[in-house]
Amino acid sequence: MSQKEKESKSTEKENRLEVIGKEGNDFIVKHHPSGNICRIEDTYAEMFPMWVGRVLVTAATEYWALTSATAATGFAVSIIMSPAEAGIEKIVKKNETPDGRPGVIFQIYHTFGHGVKSQMLSRISQCVMTCPTTAAFDAMSDQSVKKLKIGKSISFFGDGFQKKDILFERNVWRIPVMEGEFIVESRFGVKRGVAGGNFLILAENIDSGLAAAQAAVNAIQKVDNVVLTFPGGVCRSGSKIGSMKYKLRASTNHSLCPTLKNITEDTVIPNNVNSVFELVINGLDLQSVQRAVAEGIISAVSIPGVVKITAANYGGKLGRYKAVLKENLNL
Repeated sequence: MSQKEKESKSTEKENRLEVIGKEGNDFIVKHHPSGNICRIEDTYAEMFPMWVGRVLVTAATEYWALTSATAATGFAVSIIMSPAEAGIEKIVKKNETPDGRPGVIFQIYHTFGHGVKSQMLSRISQCVMTCPTTAAFDAMSDQSVKKLKIGKSISFFGDGFQKKDILFERNVWRIPVMEGEFIVESRFGVKRGVAGGNFLILAENIDSGLAAAQAAVNAIQKVDNVVLTFPGGVCRSGSKIGSMKYKLRASTNHSLCPTLKNITEDTVIPNNVNSVFELVINGLDLQSVQRAVAEGIISAVSIPGVVKITAANYGGKLGRYKAVLKENLNL
C-alpha cells in the first residue's frame, strides 16, 4: 500500500470515529454517519505466530470451488481442540487464476511446521482432489519461507500413472481420477503468519450483538490476507487459559459471561450488557490483521445497542504481537 493510500485509510478511520470523551480506561466515541455512541477500551489484542499455507482452488464453476474450499476448512476453528485453524479468504475471478477458471483462496494454520504440512496434505487430498473439476495451486507466491512437496505426496494416489508437467507456467502433477485429471501444484509455500487477532462486542442484547458481529464480518472479509476461522466468523464461547476447577487447556471466560455478572466477583460486564460476541482473525502478516481488527470494530459500533468494544489479552504471556485498539483506530 502506498503512503497516499495509507494516509487516505487513516483519514477515513478518523472521519468515521470521533472521540467525544474519555472515562477511566474507556474512550467514548461517536460513529459517523450512524451517530451511535459506544465505549472502546484502551487495551490490545494479543496475538501469536503460527505457520500458514495459502491455497487457491479453481474449478469449472464458482460453486464447486467454494464447495471444495468450504470442506477443506472444516473443523478448524481453534488449535485448542481442532487439528488446525483454517478459513476462506476470498473468491478469485477467473481472469486472476492460473487456469482461467473461478477460484477460492483459503488459508491453513498450525503451531508447528510439520503440523501445517500434514494438514495441507490431508485437506487438499481429501477435500479438494475429491471434489468435481477442481485444481489446487500455491497462493503464497513470493511470501513463503519454505516450499513443501505437497503435490508430490498427493501424486502417489495416481498409483504410478501420475505425470509431472509444466502447466500455466507452474510445476504441477497430473493425477488420473475417474472424472479426468486432478491438477495440483508440486510445491506449496508456507510462512509464519499471525493468529489470534481479536475484539469483543459487548451489546445490550443478542439481536444487536449479532447484527454488529455480522456487520464486522462483512467488513473484515473485504480485507486481503486474513481469515475468520470460527463459524460464520463469530465466536460466542470465548475462553480463558486453563480452568479454575478442572484439568483443561481452556474454559469459559467467566468474567465475560453476562449470565454470571451478578455471581462472579471478577466480572467485567456492565449492567446494561446481556450478550457478548468475539471475532478472531488470522492473517499472513501483522499489518493485515491490525487493519482487519480496525475495520471490524468500526463496522460493529455502527449498530445500535453496542455498548462497548474491548479485546482479549493475557498480559503479553501468550504472544509477541499486539493490535492496540487506540492506535489501530487512530483514537
